[in-house]
Order: sequence, then structure tokens, then C-alpha cells
Amino acid sequence: MDDISEILGPDGLLSRTIDGFTCRPQQQEMAQSVARILEFGGVLICEAGTGIGKTFAYLVPALISGQKIIISTGTKNLQDQLFHRDLPLIRDALSVPTNVALLKGRANYLCLHRLETTQSAGRLSSREMVDQLLRIQRWAGKTRTGDIAELSELPEDAGIWPLVTSTTDNCLGQECPSYGDCHLLEARRRAQEADLVVINHHLLCADFLLKEEGFGDLLPEADCFIIDEAHQLPDVASNFFGTSVSGHQLLELARDTETEYLKEAGDLKELPEQSARLGKAVRDLRLTLGMDIRRGAWSELEGDQRILSALGTVRDALQELGRLLRLMQGRGTGLESCLTRCQQLEMDLVTLCKPESDEEIRWFETQRQSFRLNLTPMEISGLFRERMARYRGSWVFTSATLAVGESFRHFQQQLGLDKAQSALWGSPFDYPNQALWYVPRGLPEPSSPDFTAAVVDEAVPLLESSRGRAFMLFTSHRALREAADLLQGRVGFPLLVQGSAPKGELLNRFREHGNAVLLGTASFWEGVDVRGEALSCVIIDKLPFASPGDPVLQARINALKKRGGNPFMEFQVPQAAIALKQGAGRLIRDVNDRGVLVVCDQRLLRRGYGRIFLDSMPPMSRTREQADVRRFFAQPANGN
Repeated sequence: MDDISEILGPDGLLSRTIDGFTCRPQQQEMAQSVARILEFGGVLICEAGTGIGKTFAYLVPALISGQKIIISTGTKNLQDQLFHRDLPLIRDALSVPTNVALLKGRANYLCLHRLETTQSAGRLSSREMVDQLLRIQRWAGKTRTGDIAELSELPEDAGIWPLVTSTTDNCLGQECPSYGDCHLLEARRRAQEADLVVINHHLLCADFLLKEEGFGDLLPEADCFIIDEAHQLPDVASNFFGTSVSGHQLLELARDTETEYLKEAGDLKELPEQSARLGKAVRDLRLTLGMDIRRGAWSELEGDQRILSALGTVRDALQELGRLLRLMQGRGTGLESCLTRCQQLEMDLVTLCKPESDEEIRWFETQRQSFRLNLTPMEISGLFRERMARYRGSWVFTSATLAVGESFRHFQQQLGLDKAQSALWGSPFDYPNQALWYVPRGLPEPSSPDFTAAVVDEAVPLLESSRGRAFMLFTSHRALREAADLLQGRVGFPLLVQGSAPKGELLNRFREHGNAVLLGTASFWEGVDVRGEALSCVIIDKLPFASPGDPVLQARINALKKRGGNPFMEFQVPQAAIALKQGAGRLIRDVNDRGVLVVCDQRLLRRGYGRIFLDSMPPMSRTREQADVRRFFAQPANGN
């Protein structure tokens, strides 16, 4: 504990060696709590408000402990920031010789075999993809890690990436001709040898499954797991503990089968013909599901004979492809891999089409050009607790948003963490002076068809007062599109609308303009860090309750009702309170930030459950008068 004070204290090592470091008592307390877990074992759940510096608070005790540590983050952005910026900074300041490694999922690494296959196939669908492939070829000759994040000039969602990276399905493993030069294999080797490994939640859950299936470990044995952005873990774990089949998987199987047939066989023309039939069946099923982008319960599929027929055609085509691939056994590793994938997809589709049990939720979702069929566990608390028990290390779960009010009960119940220690440290920022929380008067109920128009009418003068510099966050894409249309021509500031460009590009434009208004939905509610005056106002249309039509939520609500519980107060309100904290957290990111939070939902003050939201938020000054907002923005930053 003395070491922690000497490092993080007012005259400590970091104050002397890192420019701009500010001592925070809350940061020291959190670091000491993490150090105790590292020394004595156990499970710690802790919320660290914005500005505490929780990353330093767990990195310092982790690095000086001498233990084997795995740190898991919710997003690749934070993973990269942690590994490339924060970790080197603290390691250098402490002068500790810790061997560190970064490990991501396989789709984040260039696959040399698939790059070669894509080059030789010569069947790219556009000039843009040809140009992208040429850039990747040039980079492939220089990269040491193969981490596709290095090639930042290509967007994350570029269509070329799935053609030059591998999945669990299409990886050839030790049979791959490029196995000896595999970037993923090298990254895993470095992780096994490292003292501290930075991963993400998807990789952590993938390791859970490998341990269960007896295939060995992705991750090295660790003395402690530190889970940052822990509020995201329940959703990630739910997806991993279920079963899913996507249109992308099926189309990729059809495409790869044809490619490998041309390379390794060529004498059974029924095989590429059947691959084409499977591809057509998958595309027909997507069309039959309708053009809307949505999530729905499996019962919707069962009630539509056209969809059931299209799904049956896919299953038949997959089964026949498997029969033909079995005739090709022994002809090559590529076709063998396609057979294994085909058999696994067959089994998964059988599982998905079985009658639903009380312990499972079956549902589907459609994307623009694909779909996904899913089976999700009703609850994951028991599953998660069992898998945690297979690791010998201690655990730290942390985030800026884990508690509802001052209680961690909701998070603990989701993951089965009944016996955990817990701690909460509020933000050191001066919220009463730095931030104003405004709830407008006179707006209609959120269920009113006129609600979004009323929000826009309220927002226009607010945006004039804030001189743009605002996020407008919506709980639905429909409301986002309506608001974007209504705002056109009504404000003299650049309008940036989610979906018009990649997220990273929109954020860069927002920072560059300095007076823009960005309209976004869920993906802009968290993990977005805009410091300074460029973001001075956050306008939220509604309390962020999950859509009541969401099939997973609806199934869990029904299950809670059957047990005599109150799903609204036990599940929906806590989830929404945490989401609102995330949205509000975009506003004040620095000790010098100032801003106004606007929540347009009257339920916050009119309904009894509104108190839970109020108690969960930082202690901002509050008003219901727009004149107070104008005065706030008229004041200079120092308040004089």
C-alpha cells in the first residue's frame, strides 16, 4: 500500500515523471483495492467515475505485483489505446521489465493463405476492392504483427477484410501452407510468454468455450483477470454461450467450396453447382425475411410458411453440399475444411430448429444484406460463474457505469457474482459548476407521434445557445432519421448524421469543425471521447429503455414474470439507468470541460422510477428553464 502512495500520491513518481498527471485520492483508493485483490485473491466489482483515471489505478498495482495478469476491454479501440499508449507510459515511469502482449481475435490478423487465395482467384466485385487488395499486398510485405488496425487507411468494415482474414470456420490450422508464418499464431505465442496480456471480452469468452470443449487455452494461465468496461460483458457472454448461424457464414462456405474445388479437384462439376444452389438459397431466404432491418422472435418465422420453406431449402442445400464434399475426402486440406464447416453448420441449424426450451431464447435478426439465426441462454449467471471457477486467478470488474444508485446488485445478478467485494468512487470533476442538467417543460409524452418534432423544436434554440458543438442522441433509428430531416435548414451548423459515413470519420469531422451537431444512436452513447469545447451539449431524446419488441428482452421479461418478479424494476430500469449514465458521460471528459445535458423525457420527473435515474447520475446542477441554459453558455469558461 505504501508503494501505491509513493507512485500515485501528490508527490509521487507519476507526478514527477508524467506531464499533466494529477493526483486523485479516488485513484489511490482504487489502486489499493486492486492491490489487495492481487495479494489476497477474491472478486472485486468497482465503479470509478469519469476522471478518476481507473486505467492507471489498475495498471500500477498490476505492473508492480510481479504476477501474470490478463486485462480485458470491451472495445478494440480501448484495447489499442491501453496497449499502445497507457501501458508503455506507466511501464516506463515505473521502470519495470514487464513483458507485455496484445492479443485480438483471429479476424483482426491478416491471413497470408487467404490473401494468396484471393489474389489468385481474381474475382473481386469492384475496382475499389482491387485497390484495397493492392494496399494490403504492399502492407503485408512490411507488417511484423499482421494486425489490420495498422492499415488505418482502410475502414474497419471494408468488404475486402473478410477475404484476407480467417474465421474459426475457415482456418486450416496446421494443414495451412502458411502455418509457419501465421500472424495469429505468433500473437498467441507472444501472449503465452508475456507477464501481462491485453485482450477483449470476445476473446475472454472464446477462451471460456475452448476450456469447456477441452481444446486447450487461447490465453495463458493468469493470477488475475482485470475486466475493464465490465458493463458490456453480460451481453458479450450471452452471445458466446448460445448458437448462431449467419447468412455470411453460409455464403462464405459456398464461395470457399468453389475456390477450393478449382484448386484441389475439378472433376466433380456437381460440387460447384451445388455451392451455387446454396448461395442462391441463402440469398432467397434473406429476401423472404423482408427488407426491414430488425430483430424478431422465432415464433414470427414459424408463423410464415414462405420463410419456413426458404429455410428448409437452405437446410436441404447444405445437406447435399455435405454429401458431395464427403465424396471429395482426401483430395485436399481446403475441401476437408469446407466439409468440417458444412457439418458444423448443419448441426447448428438442427439445434436452432428444435422446439424451444424454457432455458433458451430463439430469435433472428436481419442486416442489410444478411441475417443471423440465434439461440441465446435465458440466463447466463450460472454458466458464467461455472466458467470463472475454472480459472485459478482473482478477478476485478470495473467500469465508469456499473452501479444503479449505489448498488451493484443488477450487475452481480447478471454474472452470478454473489460473493464479490464492491466499491464505488465518484468522479472528481466539479459537476455542480462544470455541468447543467436541463429537463424541458411542456414536451409531449415519448409515446406521442409528435414527440420527435417537439424535441427538434426544443433543440433548435439550444443549439443556437451552444453554438452547435452538440451530440443529439436518439433511442431509435426512426427518430434519428426524422430529426435529421426536420433539422435540415433550421440550424447554421454542420450536421453529421450516423450512417452517412463510418463512425470514426464522423467523429474526426466533428472535432475538426468545432461547431458541428452530430446525430447518433446507441453506438455513440459510449466509448466516444471528445474533450474540450467541441462537445458542449448532449441532447438525449428519451430514457434509453431497450425496445420492448426485442425478442431476447421480451423472453427474459416473461421468465421473470413467471417467477413472480417485477421485470420492469428489476431489469429494464437498471439497464436503462446504466445506459443513461453512459450517454451523459460523453459530456464532461476533462477537468476543464463545461456543458449542458438535456434529457427530453418527462417520465424522469413524473414517474416514481425516475428517482433511480436521478440517483445514478453525477451531481450536476439542475434546471427546467431554458433561460438558465442560455446564461450557462453566455458565461466564460472560468465563470467570471
